[in-house]
Amino acid sequence: MPHDRQALGHSDADVLLHAVTDALLGAAALGDIGELFPDTDPANRGRDSAEMLMLAYQRVRGAGYSIVNLDCIVFAQQPKLSPYKAAISRRIAEILGITPEQIGVKAKTGEHVGPVGRGEAIQAEVVALLERPTS
Repeated sequence: MPHDRQALGHSDADVLLHAVTDALLGAAALGDIGELFPDTDPANRGRDSAEMLMLAYQRVRGAGYSIVNLDCIVFAQQPKLSPYKAAISRRIAEILGITPEQIGVKAKTGEHVGPVGRGEAIQAEVVALLERPTS
């Protein structure tokens, strides 16, 4: 989506994929993205967030969990994300090997308040529901 700003971070700074990664690791009690991909490791500089998400989900699956659903919220004043919500769901589903119907994406602005509202920051929050079949 066209925009005159970009996120800065040690990896590629994809705020939503990082939040999905953290939500999955947290829901499975497997730590967080900083433990798995520390910014002190030069190998993580500019790293593709999709690759990080795939590797994290491999660990989650290795612990016996699968995704029931993801509830994602992206907070950004600009660009307006509503037209891209379906595409975002499809891309996350593709990365994780699940269906887009398992992923809810909501876009919120900061209503011109705080760092998000002033366009200084973008933020994402994700809740992951996992299941581990019992036998």
